[in-house]
Amino acid sequence: MDNNFDVAIIGGGVSGCAAFWTISEYTNIDKVVLLEKCDKLATISSSSKANSQTIHDGSIETNYTSQKASKVKVAADKVKHYALAKGLQNKAIFKMQKLAIGIGDEECEFIKHRHEEFKEIFQGLEFFTKDEVKKIEPKVIENPDGNDRSENVVASGFKESWCAMNFEILSESFVKEAQKANKQSEILLNFKVLNIKQNADGTYNIKAKDKREINAKFILVNAGSHSLTLAQNAGYGKDIACLPMAGSFYFVPGNLLKGKVYTVQNPKLPFAALHGDPDIAINGVTRLGPTAIVIPKLERSKYLFGNVNSELVKIDFKVDALKVALDLLKDSEIRNYALKNVMFELPWIGKKLFIKDARKIIPSLKLSELTYAKGFGEVRPQVIDMTAKKLELGEKKIITEKGLTFNMTPSPGATSCLGNAKTDTIEIAKYLNKSFDIERFQKDLEQ
Repeated sequence: MDNNFDVAIIGGGVSGCAAFWTISEYTNIDKVVLLEKCDKLATISSSSKANSQTIHDGSIETNYTSQKASKVKVAADKVKHYALAKGLQNKAIFKMQKLAIGIGDEECEFIKHRHEEFKEIFQGLEFFTKDEVKKIEPKVIENPDGNDRSENVVASGFKESWCAMNFEILSESFVKEAQKANKQSEILLNFKVLNIKQNADGTYNIKAKDKREINAKFILVNAGSHSLTLAQNAGYGKDIACLPMAGSFYFVPGNLLKGKVYTVQNPKLPFAALHGDPDIAINGVTRLGPTAIVIPKLERSKYLFGNVNSELVKIDFKVDALKVALDLLKDSEIRNYALKNVMFELPWIGKKLFIKDARKIIPSLKLSELTYAKGFGEVRPQVIDMTAKKLELGEKKIITEKGLTFNMTPSPGATSCLGNAKTDTIEIAKYLNKSFDIERFQKDLEQ
């Protein structure tokens, strides 16, 4: 095998696979290689077990501002149009209803005002009264005694939407289409990158744990939680630390919910609000979550100390990083939330505590129906800016302008995979003095 490439993409999750397809299909770049440390693509954060299985376009995610929703919707639409154009209906992309619900007078007022603002962005966005919610999501209204819950309930959303996604299958489609478009595109599995070093001619050498090596003119790192450690090992991103948040889920048997039900985000909490929906990978199961705990890992493991990352500990045990974390915990709401989520992970007691939050969505839920979804959930790296001394939310990119770019993509990274691929492909094509047929890219991914 010729180990010299024009572009090397590190990370075979949905973001890496989307970039692999975009470069292979829409540029005249000859040799592209996708490097994945596992024996299969999309087995970590992009696995159907690891994420919310949601196309986050901002319509029901109440922590999104209208400005962010407008931006994210453009990227989300690209993912939808790709999946529909490639015939992935009911394989990768699924149609169901989706709602953002408000419980109690304060949240109901919030949903009402939000709906008026967001209906200008999302054509067909509907507002639902309590009686209307009861018709389409009866379990949200039903109390254990069979009567209606006493609190006022309203919702904003859609009765029907292509809103659920198996990002693992989407990743496989990207790679299949990429290799159709460019026969020189290659995939190397079990390629765990140890380090990246620049060669004398300006290209880069990538060395794997098994001693395999390749060279590339441009390296795009889409390695999720691992992107920051690779960047810092290469001498970049020294002003950044990582707050690795692990999310877990609980299962309820049966299709208690007909679609996605999202709750109102506490603006003080920089983590996802609880939601529930039918699991698209397991028939007859409703999933509730995620929880959110800080762990010293870059990815989950079935063992308590499995995948504990010494490099991450070294990065995060710096005065400025610790100060940001401690400042967050000074707020009693954040502190109590953090402690409660740690308790959610404990056997027996975790379920008893979690059901109190879960009953906000399904009031009639019984303790006996709830089971911890073992092996589900994954780490999402939240970025700590040590210069600004604050926690940053959303995607983070380190651009060196030297043929080396690092992407850290917490939510909505999977949803934005094609939007991010477009941005990265523009940069890569310019650096290599190649062409990117952006007009065809846009045309193919518009409705």
